[in-house]
Amino acid sequence: MLPFTKVQGLGNDFVVVDLRRDSAGPMAASAQEPAIVRAICDRHFGVGADGVLAILPGAKGVARMRVLNADGSEAEMCGNGIRCVAKVLYEADASLRRPVLEIDTGAGLLVCEMTATDGHVDSVTVEMGRPRFSRDEVPLAPAGAGRALREPITVASPADAGRALERTFHFTAVSMGNPHAVIFVDDPSEDLMALATKYGPGLEVAPTFPRRANIEFARVRAGTSGAEIDLVVWERGCGITLACGTGACATAVAACVEERLARGREIPVHLPGGPLGITVASDDAGVRMRGPATTVFRSELDLAALAARVA
Repeated sequence: MLPFTKVQGLGNDFVVVDLRRDSAGPMAASAQEPAIVRAICDRHFGVGADGVLAILPGAKGVARMRVLNADGSEAEMCGNGIRCVAKVLYEADASLRRPVLEIDTGAGLLVCEMTATDGHVDSVTVEMGRPRFSRDEVPLAPAGAGRALREPITVASPADAGRALERTFHFTAVSMGNPHAVIFVDDPSEDLMALATKYGPGLEVAPTFPRRANIEFARVRAGTSGAEIDLVVWERGCGITLACGTGACATAVAACVEERLARGREIPVHLPGGPLGITVASDDAGVRMRGPATTVFRSELDLAALAARVA
């Protein structure tokens, strides 16, 4: 039996497994197999989650986070996920009960600042690193050193495929260690959730994105203390999620690049699961994300039973 913690950040939920003690053992290997990950994340026959987060020994920092999507694929980075992993490490390991934890990820070593009460983490602020813009870095096809800024992309709606209806959007590409295509929707009558649900699947796998992409549908609007962003994300390997931390970061960056918002202040980004606070550095050298992480429950995985079911 493998212990796990179910944790969520604004409704973006994960099964977190700490594999540091026996990362090369058969149980650790089984928990990271794509078929087992899909079985764990199944919301009817498994635990149910947007992904599995494996905590592994880190060459740098206190640990390494491996992100396994609900479809069994691997993502380079997960913004909500790293807050959840930082919370699990802080609360479960007395030796790591520190104000700051450094965690190794596919996007590099990231610094997590903990806000805790009586040993329980309330929120985590993460220095998410430098956003990347070049076509080679995102990556995009065709490749190159240039940027995709309001670049047109045409996609057919699956629901309308029989009638061959298509729609053209304009996206700005940003990598936060994983690829994002941010689409701003200026028409206030358009439903962001409906757009993401309808067009996200086709855009995710468009030939423009050789490693697929997270697709953001966003709108800038007036808030109580300045402009804010409403956002719905079609997440690569997961579909619609209630929140996406890297997506919120990429969208805030894109808003600044498109000169919709100013850099240097915390921008409230409102996702279906709740708000994140995103700050883009004045020189685009880094992005800071602030948000909650909440433990749902703790239990154990019967990996043998899962393996038998997916065999």
